[in-house]
Amino acid sequence: MQVMKPTMQMEAPSAPSPPPKRLEMSPYEMVHQLASSNAVVVFSTTDCCMSTVAKRLLYSLGVGPAVVELDQHASGLDIKAALYQLAGRQPSVPAVFIGGNFLGGVEALMANHINGSLIPLLKDAGALWL
Repeated sequence: MQVMKPTMQMEAPSAPSPPPKRLEMSPYEMVHQLASSNAVVVFSTTDCCMSTVAKRLLYSLGVGPAVVELDQHASGLDIKAALYQLAGRQPSVPAVFIGGNFLGGVEALMANHINGSLIPLLKDAGALWL
């Protein structure tokens, strides 16, 4: 009869596992992430005529903004609240970001267009090449 000796295998100590990743971002983080990763972002609602004006102006200039329709987004109400805090005004849409910076609503967009500063902002952000 053969006697088997127990064998012990030594495992290398494992590194501590990283903390679990958060799957959801806060509304403020979503706004910041979208604004910083796109040349132009418009937070909008599908039924807002001023949002339509802002988007049409940008499209007419040859800009393809990232558009977030808050009334169709799962976190739309929370994002809208974050935009309200950022803008400090009601209504909070449209909210236009250019080059990662908050420009404002349709009034600020139109004012910059009329005074000639919108095109340079769009060029600096990489939204226009001409």
